[in-house]
Amino acid sequence: MAGNSSSKLVVYGAIGANLAIAASKFVAAFFTGSAAMMSEGIHSLVDSGNGMLILFGMNRSARPADARHPFGYSKEIYFWTVIVAVMIFAVGGGMSLYKGYQYIQNPVPLTDPTWNYWVLGLAIVFEGVACTLAYREFRKTQGDHGFWQALRLSKDPAVFAILLEDLAALVGLLIALAGIFFGHLLNNLYLDGAASMAIGALLVGMAIFMLRETKGLLIGEGADATMLQDLSVITRQDAAVVSMHNPLTMYLGPQDAVLALDVEFHDHLSAVEIEQAVSRLQASIQTKHPQFRRVFIEAAAPPTPV
Repeated sequence: MAGNSSSKLVVYGAIGANLAIAASKFVAAFFTGSAAMMSEGIHSLVDSGNGMLILFGMNRSARPADARHPFGYSKEIYFWTVIVAVMIFAVGGGMSLYKGYQYIQNPVPLTDPTWNYWVLGLAIVFEGVACTLAYREFRKTQGDHGFWQALRLSKDPAVFAILLEDLAALVGLLIALAGIFFGHLLNNLYLDGAASMAIGALLVGMAIFMLRETKGLLIGEGADATMLQDLSVITRQDAAVVSMHNPLTMYLGPQDAVLALDVEFHDHLSAVEIEQAVSRLQASIQTKHPQFRRVFIEAAAPPTPV
């Protein structure tokens, strides 16, 4: 529950920061006519809506199991993350690409860029704070993995989606700043539009990455090889176990996974002793890996002699 509260804090922080930044960007775009600033405003507005969708998904996924959904609703967070990725692709990336192309076709002279510099500077500070909060939460599950590997292995969209959005926002701000600065310095009207298109391409790339990662979770991604090996070690260490088949796992949510084990016990054990061994194994696994809320252990028949 504490982890869920921390994830929500990251999402709330991102929503608040993006709403404030979006408003300031639109004001600056209105006064200066900057296409890159308009794209950045759209980007921040989309990020705010995406944060709300992820928050909605988190609340929906927390509903208890019922007769129609005996395994609960944990996967709803993955569904809403897919919707977020589609919105980033279509609205954020598509609109930015369109605005940039439109601006290149019909460039408008930039007025005093001071508005843009102030807004971009403040936005970088706010996005930096939001990104730091998201990264701190992400670090709790990163372990010894590299950054991109940990992103691919993460099962919590509330953290990795917000972190990716914040990182893309920071890079987008730098692109917008470069486009406005060099466009004004070189008196080149096309650089501002090119910056807008670069921001759109960045958002499209991020959306594709999110879609690919969330797809695996939505259709039933299992535990990674390191965890499977650890589950095997825990099971084989029990004195009642002779052998076991490969564990079958599936994530239903960030902290909600299913584990099925096919275990061969010593043939001299009684039914009561096997039942005790099953309970012992379930307790050992859930103590070390509490995300496995459901552990199903089946006693396998010994191999038939040839």
